[in-house]
Parts: sequence; structure tokens; C-alpha cells
Amino acid sequence: QVQLIESGGGLVQAGGSLRLSCAASGRDFSLYAMGWFRQAPGKEREFAAAIWNYGGKTSYADSVKGRFTISRDNAKNTVYLQMNSLKPEDTAVYYCAAQRDGGLAYNRGSYEYWGQGTQVTVSS
Repeated sequence: QVQLIESGGGLVQAGGSLRLSCAASGRDFSLYAMGWFRQAPGKEREFAAAIWNYGGKTSYADSVKGRFTISRDNAKNTVYLQMNSLKPEDTAVYYCAAQRDGGLAYNRGSYEYWGQGTQVTVSS
């Protein structure tokens, strides 16, 4: 069992930056691939970024590529999402997720565990 707790959300002006953190409890954090998803009001939850176990490979949605960076610190059981050049359309609840089964990174159904989410609001 893995519990995920996100933090770092808030209100920021367009062009600003935020860093989200996701702290994981439980064993064998390094064995899990981790993802960040986001859900805007009235829209479906969508993939933003993922990082494979041991941090060797990353993947990004086209909408965030070049602006967001996902990273992990296995010693701290934490995954991060550095968000730069934020836009109003990045406004959403951001969720951290974990999977061990090697499923598709961009597929919500691949992930076994989810956090409660943290709100990010970007003002224009």
C-alpha cells in the first residue's frame, strides 16, 4: 500500500513558477513509476508528466513539454514537478500517482495509487 500526499500548489501570475511535491509512504518507492495528472473544472483528468522507477526516463504531455520538469528523490520518497512559464490554462487540480506494473505512462488506468490533489491557479 502506498499513500501519496501532494503539496506546493497555490495562486501564481502567468509567467510564474511553482514546484509541486508528492511525498510517498510505504515500501519500495524506487520500484514505482510516478506520474502527475491534472484536472481542470469541467474537464477530464489528463496526463502531464511521468518518471520511471530509478528516475532514468521521463515523459511529458505536449502541452507542458519544455515548461515542466518531473524529478524524483528516492532517498526522500518524493517526486517533484517544477512548473515554469505558467499559463492560465495550466489552472487545475494536480494529482500525483504511482504504478508498479509498467503500464502506459499517459494512461490513468495504469496507476494503482493516487493522492488527493493540490490546486494550482494561474491568473492572467
